[in-house]
Amino acid sequence: MLDSTVMVNPLDVLCPMHIEIAGDGTISHMGPTIQKFMPGAGSPFCEVFDIMRPASVSTLDDIRARVGLPLHLRLRNDHRTTMKAVAVPHGEGAILNLSFGISIVDAVGDYSLTSRDFAPTDLTVEMLYLAEAASAAMQESRDLNRRLQGAKIAAEEQAFTDTLTGLKNRRAMDHIMGRYIALGESFACMHLDLDYFKSINDTFGHAAGDHVLQVVARILVDETRAQDTVARVGGDEFVLLTHKIEEPKTLDKIATRIIARLEEPIPFNGDTCRISGSAGTTRSSHYEAPTIDEILHHADVALYASKRGGRAQHTHFEEKLLELDISKPTGERGAAHPDA
Repeated sequence: MLDSTVMVNPLDVLCPMHIEIAGDGTISHMGPTIQKFMPGAGSPFCEVFDIMRPASVSTLDDIRARVGLPLHLRLRNDHRTTMKAVAVPHGEGAILNLSFGISIVDAVGDYSLTSRDFAPTDLTVEMLYLAEAASAAMQESRDLNRRLQGAKIAAEEQAFTDTLTGLKNRRAMDHIMGRYIALGESFACMHLDLDYFKSINDTFGHAAGDHVLQVVARILVDETRAQDTVARVGGDEFVLLTHKIEEPKTLDKIATRIIARLEEPIPFNGDTCRISGSAGTTRSSHYEAPTIDEILHHADVALYASKRGGRAQHTHFEEKLLELDISKPTGERGAAHPDA
């Protein structure tokens, strides 16, 4: 129960967003909600509010004359909050009951208001509940969209990734090379095949072979740039796409570093696995109208020349190599690579 000795202004309870204007045009009293974001009593009404509509209203007498008719106001503060008001004469001044209208959601955030700052019968309270529900629904929708986008990205990444090594797969390599060709961007395609890999599986088992492939993958990533593409396209076959690198000497250096590192012993469960690598490269500038199949075939032909030449070496594609490529038909990749 309220203490009977405490004088309560009924309008503060019924209309917590009202203001009282004295006859001299100053604000003589304001409801508890208005007090949260407006200057104290004594400020001239015209210094606190702009009267936006109707244009014919500019004085206190004009406000007093619009009994029960709406006024459109704007606070002269940093937020420039728009408000609606209805006025009734009061003595020589007037009483205005204010509301935020459609700006309620922004105003609640700007002034840290809650449902307790409005009269229980005010529809604003219902609007706040609806706004909170809508906000929660939107947040849930955004969270769901983020999860769906994440799942989509993960699925796409999985579709383009070799699960054993984490490198790109053949599908990804085709996609990237196709994009380079479509955009007319220069690149080199290096086809790498491991020498003596079959003997690793035969001697130490497939677990050792998988370990070797993972080590090889790390070496290839280490020896290439982030903008290059390293893909595993077969059991022990890899393709490197060097973006905007076609200079033969530079490609030789890359291949030489890779081949040297592949010859380093690879320990596995107390055993030592030894392999080497052979590589063949062709460059996009070699072709007037390059195609993926032709580029891959020519890189394969150059690789086969490295195998025939004694393994652990790098060969650049030349047209004359096609005359030596009699062991397999055009387009059949890796079918006759000798391995020990």
